[in-house]
Amino acid sequence: MSDTPTSGSSRLNTGVAHNARVWNYWIGGKDNYEVDQQVGEHVATMFPIIRDIARADREFLGRAVTHLATDHGVRQFLDIGTGLPTVDNTHEIAQRIAPDARIVYVDNDPIVLAHARTLLTSTHEGVTDYIDADVHDPAAILERAGGTLDFTRPVAVMMLGILNFVLDYDKARDIVRQVLAAVPSGSYLVLTHPTFDDELGGAGQIPAMEFWNENATPPITARSGTDIAAFFEGLDFLDPGLVSCSQWRADANSPVVVPQFGAVAVKP
Repeated sequence: MSDTPTSGSSRLNTGVAHNARVWNYWIGGKDNYEVDQQVGEHVATMFPIIRDIARADREFLGRAVTHLATDHGVRQFLDIGTGLPTVDNTHEIAQRIAPDARIVYVDNDPIVLAHARTLLTSTHEGVTDYIDADVHDPAAILERAGGTLDFTRPVAVMMLGILNFVLDYDKARDIVRQVLAAVPSGSYLVLTHPTFDDELGGAGQIPAMEFWNENATPPITARSGTDIAAFFEGLDFLDPGLVSCSQWRADANSPVVVPQFGAVAVKP
């Protein structure tokens, strides 16, 4: 595991709700503070489906990693914006299928870093690493991830619920382009993103996000399905394409449709 930066503690602010900790609260975790619980409860009151979104996003991760490792032979995963570790993290799913899988987690929250160092352990055959880096700096992510991953071999780039914190749309698209330009043909983009599209019931996200942006960090945005689809420009979608993440390769008794798009696509 990467060393904890000495600057980590200076970035820790337990007086303001933080996405990683609030998300942890919504999925039933205990790595959060009272301020995170208060903001999380208020958002849930405004937008009750938020807990379903959090669970659906997590379950999508499990299905996507399982599918890529089992059916497509993927052995390398770059998980950008991993959030707080919980059960069935990317490396646990991948290494159950392929013990030699190599996983790099990326986040820049000091609490996430501390937990990652403790919990994100690897199989003997594989590698699990954590790097402290910001999604806004893809060059730094790629440089450091290159110490663990072989960028001449396919990589699954995981960007679940992270680009919604890059408020500038052009910047968000450029981040995706830069990361995908560094990985070879046969690599994958795995992405989820909240939407305000009515077809997925997303209109209610807008006031909840406005409250979030006034009371928590980092600020967040939702986007249209059309804009989210553009992140996959030049890639080929795996079936069933861009859908509610709760419906992506889900069982027949899949949960309610949530206003969070999800998709997996391959680089030709």
